[in-house]
Amino acid sequence: MFKLIVLGIISGAFFSTTFVLNELMSVQNGHWLYSATLRYFFMILFLAIILLFQGGVKRLKEVSNLFLQNYVFWIISGTIGFGFFYALICFAADYSGAWVIAASWQFTIVATLFVLLFFGKSFPKKIWFFSSIIFIGVCLVNLSHIDNFEFLTFIYGAIPVLVASFCYPLGNQLIWESQNGSNTKVPHIKSSLLKNSFNKVVLMCLGSIPFWIVLLLIFQPSLPSSSQVINSSFVALFSGVFATTIFLYARGMAKNSDEIAAVDATQASEVIFAMIGGFLLFGNISISTFSIIGLILIMLGLFLFIKYQNKSKI
Repeated sequence: MFKLIVLGIISGAFFSTTFVLNELMSVQNGHWLYSATLRYFFMILFLAIILLFQGGVKRLKEVSNLFLQNYVFWIISGTIGFGFFYALICFAADYSGAWVIAASWQFTIVATLFVLLFFGKSFPKKIWFFSSIIFIGVCLVNLSHIDNFEFLTFIYGAIPVLVASFCYPLGNQLIWESQNGSNTKVPHIKSSLLKNSFNKVVLMCLGSIPFWIVLLLIFQPSLPSSSQVINSSFVALFSGVFATTIFLYARGMAKNSDEIAAVDATQASEVIFAMIGGFLLFGNISISTFSIIGLILIMLGLFLFIKYQNKSKI
């Protein structure tokens, strides 16, 4: 469990670049759809290079064949886990402050538990308790930084992110179920390629392509600026490649629903890293009493996840 938590926190550090750089692109009036689509364009490019180094052209052909053999599954999981998730995150960045997105996104810690229940998983009530501690802590950290509250801005920013908080764990859980073959409603994909996290991310990226094409045809935004292209490439590398790969690797190592919930809960660490990143980039950070209490609760929740070991099997 300890190794999974550490990997989850490392992925959280890389994931935090999403919030910081998306805020920067929003301030520079970059269209939210390009912030989303460019990320996955660069992710496919970066991951293709990585796969070439790992297994050459043969690896690219194997991954492509695996996608074509199960393209319906990959389109569904990629659209939900990557498409819906990130489109909603980027859309919210145009309508609300970073604090709304950061605070709302942490609901994914609780949403993960509902997703696991949907797939027939079971876990003790303690898991709910640990997740609630982390969620309350994250809310305190973010709510302590509210300067001007506007109800409509909150609704436009919060609701899309709350929906995204369900989409991301749902897409990831579909991959986990398919890889482990424990759910008769999800196709069991028997392939050693799924043991490699880079391959899984590529497959989900490819699955999300139809979704991005449809959105581009609908909205038809003007061309992005060079700064938005560069910032999107950084998001793709740090959050899309590094963070997602590490996160899926940790999730793939999870042996039961308790460990999956623990790995997903480490996403709460994004708030801490986002605060640091915001300070380094914008110089705007303030630590209040509520912030300190929130950070303590987050660390306490993560510690309890590490401490707790459930010996029962699913």
